[in-house]
Amino acid sequence: MGAAVLAVVLGWFLVNKGATEELDAAKALEPRLQADYVSRLRQAVNLNELRKQKLQVQEYVTQLEKQLPGKAEMDALLSDINQAGLGRGLQFELFRPGQIQVKEYYAELPIAIRVSGRYHDIGSFAADIANLSRIVTLHNLVIVPAARDASGNLSMEATARTYRYLDATEIAGQRDAASKAKGARK
Repeated sequence: MGAAVLAVVLGWFLVNKGATEELDAAKALEPRLQADYVSRLRQAVNLNELRKQKLQVQEYVTQLEKQLPGKAEMDALLSDINQAGLGRGLQFELFRPGQIQVKEYYAELPIAIRVSGRYHDIGSFAADIANLSRIVTLHNLVIVPAARDASGNLSMEATARTYRYLDATEIAGQRDAASKAKGARK
């Protein structure tokens, strides 16, 4: 009889040992699940606000994209840059669009320019570039006295960079190239 009681007690402990381990594992998991619950509850409470913020960001991105010309508008933008200089009485010694550099979401076109003219006209030209309806930035500005010019004119050399958005086929091409590059690294 004592052996039977001992066998029942021993069996009880063996059965409960597995259940006890499961209970301990569940207790250890509980704080992480509670933290996850609180985090998701906060997100759920702020869901409408987050949706409004998402819409605002999308509107802002759309507004910025409108400042980027498409492929068809690039020629007009190059003409606008040229007209800004000519309108200020500047002489273009160099106006050379470079190679388009395609980035993840946009394309960048560098334009090497060299103009000569009076100091204030060069400054006004830079301001006109900044005030174009499309985004154009001036980089690596160098202003020096114009060579072989006794009238006090200056020469400005710079790289104007303009940006355009990628159309749907270009974005798809970028994604394909990125996925191929990932596959090649593996």
